Amino acid sequence: LEPAQQNLRLRLDTKHRSGKAVTLVEYFVGTEDDLEKLGKQLKTFCGTGGSVKDRQIIIQGDQRDKIFQFLLKNNYKKTKK
Repeated sequence: LEPAQQNLRLRLDTKHRSGKAVTLVEYFVGTEDDLEKLGKQLKTFCGTGGSVKDRQIIIQGDQRDKIFQFLLKNNYKKTKK
């Protein structure tokens, strides 16, 4: 699916993480390779660690504002915080 048609959601989560915050990027539609590629770009842009599990991109720390700006700049216009 084209980036402009993606309905991505950003969410802060601390459940089952010893109180540490992570930013979740959810509702990505596309191949696993595309998801991995976007995850790698986000980790590089934020300068933090993270992973891709269960069709979600997990980025360490509260990176919602940074990720939101990155996604808008890269044509993911329907992203919501």
